[in-house]
Amino acid sequence: MQPIKNILLDLGGVLLNLSFAKTEQAFAQLGLKDFSQHFTLSSYTPLFEEFEIGAVSKTDFLTHFKKQTGSTAEDHAIIAAWNNMLLDFPRERINWLDKLSDRYRVFLYSNTNAFHYDAFQDSFSKEYPGKGFDDYFEKAYYSHLLGKRKPHPESFTYLMADAGLDAGETLFVDDTFPNIEGAQQAGLQTVHLSNGKTVLELDL
Repeated sequence: MQPIKNILLDLGGVLLNLSFAKTEQAFAQLGLKDFSQHFTLSSYTPLFEEFEIGAVSKTDFLTHFKKQTGSTAEDHAIIAAWNNMLLDFPRERINWLDKLSDRYRVFLYSNTNAFHYDAFQDSFSKEYPGKGFDDYFEKAYYSHLLGKRKPHPESFTYLMADAGLDAGETLFVDDTFPNIEGAQQAGLQTVHLSNGKTVLELDL
């Protein structure tokens, strides 16, 4: 096993706390009782995947979402419910992240979408004024801007080439096992954060 020189981090569930239940509850309050039939953290309809790779715009997503779910909610209410899963950036994790670049080249790779991206960037800037979230990384890769997403191994291969990294010298940290499998197929070393484990427990 090669020495680790680069760290590639996931966002949700690793640096940013999430609660899918809060989004599910918010949609239920809007009258959509079966949101989990359309999206969960491990499975989703094609519309959500297309939104995560930027293949549909915000406006088109909302239009198709309403048709797909039968929702009559206002756009702003749908966006708010969708963003309800985004919680906080624990200070101890941000302090850990800030020190990580002293020893490694640090990158981010997140499956996200335009609504979530706007929301967490805004919340981070309010919670930690003076330094933008992306400034903690040599480069941050977001699926909706990249046009690629996890767990596809070719997306990791693309990232390695784009950043000039050796996959064997790169550690990928994620809380979703299929993403870990995709990274392993691309030759990266991996750590799966499961059972409540956090980045603060990593031996780096």
